[in-house]
Amino acid sequence: MHDLAFIFAGFFVGLIVGLTGVGGGSLMTPILIFFFGVKPYLAVGTDLLFAAFTKMGGTVRLARAGVVNWRIVLQLSAGSIPAALITLYILHQLGPANAAVQGLMTSTLGAALLLTAAATLYKAVRGKALPATLARGQEALAATPRHWSLPLLLGAVVGTLVSLTSVGSGAIGVSVLLIVYPLLPLPRIVAADIAYAVPLTLVAGLGHASLGSVDWPLLAKLLMGSLPGIWIGTHLIHRINDRVIRSILSFLLAWAGVKLLAI
Repeated sequence: MHDLAFIFAGFFVGLIVGLTGVGGGSLMTPILIFFFGVKPYLAVGTDLLFAAFTKMGGTVRLARAGVVNWRIVLQLSAGSIPAALITLYILHQLGPANAAVQGLMTSTLGAALLLTAAATLYKAVRGKALPATLARGQEALAATPRHWSLPLLLGAVVGTLVSLTSVGSGAIGVSVLLIVYPLLPLPRIVAADIAYAVPLTLVAGLGHASLGSVDWPLLAKLLMGSLPGIWIGTHLIHRINDRVIRSILSFLLAWAGVKLLAI
């Protein structure tokens, strides 16, 4: 029975990630902790590789559709991956199962979820409607950051947050893309967010695996559901009301964040 529950949870989260770019760490880590009783350090480590392989499946679909801007992916990765490696080194020195580290992970995760919920709700309620497509010749302009340092600095913040909590590559990543590339159409923002999360979560997940904080059988069950889920979600990205999904998601994230801070 538990096996089917893990597969269904993976499918649900994969579907949400495919539709919005949000939900990998933001939803899966709290689900593992609260509904399945997984220890925080194991939930974070397992979820990072879950996000990497799930979003890899989504990236293949989006790359074939020609909506991934690889220049943006490289710009963000240049800041996030070095920050992830530094964070992993610090975790390696302290030990992920250390009581103080577990407490820091839980508190940071709760704060990250509340921040993610606020960003998600803001985009749902007040976010400006972005064009679905660009006229020929506008792509290069839209993919140019407001300042060259912004992708590096904000990418580093996301890389640190993701490595510590598994949260951030989704909603916070989308928020970063909206700030740095305000002219980019929403489908391309979601595509870039999913694609750049792959190397970041893979590096962070493998780092956690080297610390022994990945449950491999659990990961396999989650991926059985998430890979079909994200494939369907990326197909439906143009057909679902984005604001409704983000509004519901923001309340779920806020609930999980408050619960984690109350532990």
